[in-house]
Amino acid sequence: MVRALCISVAVAALTASAVSISAYLLYPVAGMEIEGSRMFPEKEARQEVPDGASLLLLDASGLQRKVESNPWVKSAEVTKDWGSDIVRVQVEERRAVLKGELGDQEVVLAQDGTRLPGLGGASLPRVRLDEHRLERIVEAQRVLDRNGVEVEAFREVDAGGVEVAAGHEGAESRPVVFSGEVSDSQARALRNLLRDEPEAPYFDLRSPQRVVVGGGAEDS
Repeated sequence: MVRALCISVAVAALTASAVSISAYLLYPVAGMEIEGSRMFPEKEARQEVPDGASLLLLDASGLQRKVESNPWVKSAEVTKDWGSDIVRVQVEERRAVLKGELGDQEVVLAQDGTRLPGLGGASLPRVRLDEHRLERIVEAQRVLDRNGVEVEAFREVDAGGVEVAAGHEGAESRPVVFSGEVSDSQARALRNLLRDEPEAPYFDLRSPQRVVVGGGAEDS
């Protein structure tokens, strides 16, 4: 009985070893192509796929999570090209929209509120912040981002509010002012107004649950 069990274990181990060797021999990774990366250091992805790796055994989801753990990467898609045995990584990067002075620290934020390690070549005015204002700005950014409003740059932060340049789906950006909380309903209304009111000179979100358009009020 014991001998039979040992033989079964040995056969299973040999079978697994043979499958693994076959995977490496039949489906070796021929290379890696990374598209859309400018600030993301490509070596972070390449070092996850060592020489001699198997396309069959490659953990594409794990590689995607690794790439997306970099703050410059907003999203990534990893695919295996079985025709060429190449691993393809498509990257969508974040970009800097705010350069803030927080005490003796410089804070750089992406559109969705993620802190970035640098400007990434962006030319932005420096604005003064405190911790309370920074928290409210980050939350407002997240609300605007998830509702399709594209913040391009922060222009001014003062006691009167926060002014940003924002647009929607490639439309020309225009001044948007907010202070404190921005609601999802306001952000959705702003998104639609950016599209439907191309001549409006500015949009003001400082009135709760409303968007003021170039001097006229619109319900959110």
